[in-house]
Amino acid sequence: MKIQLTNTLTRRKEPFEPTDPKRVTMYVCGPTVYNVAHIGNARPPVVFDVLFRLLRHVYGESAVIYARNYTDIDDKIINASIERGVPIDEITRGVERIFDEDMGALNVMTPTLRPRATENVGGMVAVIEKLIAKGAAYAVPSGVYFSVAADEDYGKLSGRSQDELKAGARVEGEDDKRHPSDFALWKAAKPGEPSWEASFGAGRPGWHIECSAMIEDQLGSPIDIHGGGIDLIFPHHENEIAQSESAHGHALARVWMHNGFLTMDATKMSKSLGNIITPRELLEQGWQGETLRWALLSAHYKAPLDWSEELMKQAQASLDRLYGALLRLKDVTAAEAEAPVAIVDAIADDLNTPAAIAELSALATAANIAKKPAEMAKAKGELLAAAKLFGILQSDPEHWFRAAFGEQAAEIDRLVAERVAARAAKNYAESDRLRDELAARGVEVMDGASGSTWRRKG
Repeated sequence: MKIQLTNTLTRRKEPFEPTDPKRVTMYVCGPTVYNVAHIGNARPPVVFDVLFRLLRHVYGESAVIYARNYTDIDDKIINASIERGVPIDEITRGVERIFDEDMGALNVMTPTLRPRATENVGGMVAVIEKLIAKGAAYAVPSGVYFSVAADEDYGKLSGRSQDELKAGARVEGEDDKRHPSDFALWKAAKPGEPSWEASFGAGRPGWHIECSAMIEDQLGSPIDIHGGGIDLIFPHHENEIAQSESAHGHALARVWMHNGFLTMDATKMSKSLGNIITPRELLEQGWQGETLRWALLSAHYKAPLDWSEELMKQAQASLDRLYGALLRLKDVTAAEAEAPVAIVDAIADDLNTPAAIAELSALATAANIAKKPAEMAKAKGELLAAAKLFGILQSDPEHWFRAAFGEQAAEIDRLVAERVAARAAKNYAESDRLRDELAARGVEVMDGASGSTWRRKG
């Protein structure tokens, strides 16, 4: 099995070969836990969850080590603590819990490692000390800064030249850094803010050094894959590369991957713009987690994706078709099966999820037309195996359709039971009346040898 991945660093799709097939390493930048994640923030966890599943499928579940961090110390977190008048830990732990619950609802597997920045400050201090000793960083009263001029190939990930760099626009409180493009590795302690002791002065880490140190502490470098949203290419990932390579003398990651923006009305979804909606809000509106997951995977991960109600309706209809096929085969024992080669190949081709969706649709068709017991068992087994790789069909089919109707499900059950009783009594007029009433509610009843089931009408 050959996996092909687009490497942002080389700007081309390349065959993926881990340094050690028995220890495949991946790191994805996780949330800054100052506020509840919006649906755009869910795209990287969902995208890289598909890659995590693929790597486990190819190399073995125990061979893949996937780390996704929590940034739990940051200017935004400190500001949120001050504005709300609550301790930082109360904010960060609460947001972490909500994030984990939301990602669980979207069938995102728990990463192997989930390091917190505040629990890895010692490693950050060690990297900063190395950089100072090598002359790649310097200490001034406001903190410690990385000297961009000391890194000759700075900008190789984003493709920006030294002259084009804008990341170093003057930041309030950083007037003593030597060059506008230099970035903070360590921020000197301020009254009322969390701080840690270090040889270069008490303070707290800058954002970029956090991921570099956590990768080194948790996985060791170079890692095989480093992922995140396209907005992290510059300055965050560019700065990770600069400080890590300057400190350790070798690459931080062999493959860099970045997913495209999620937009709303063609505008990047952003808390600052206020054009956001959260997974929690969508779930509370009655949308199911798998619907959100399918919608996020409906476009290629590198492409922008515009979020809309129509997108979610399309995702729901696609999943209804797959769950309908499973409902048809509910009394069939699935045959032992591997995910079909076609769907594995689609995902292995740079996470081509639109192609994988087409293959899933073909599997649903096969399940719907299968008639012989062996054919039905094979079709069900292959559909479930493919769905596991894609991260869907984790719910019981009957529960899936019931969940969409919420409190109305019990009333629908009553009407279906009355229709079954009317059919048994050969009261066909009443049976037809109840069928029409159910249809008016958007419900399709399916009669079979083992009884009647219902689903959302397509």
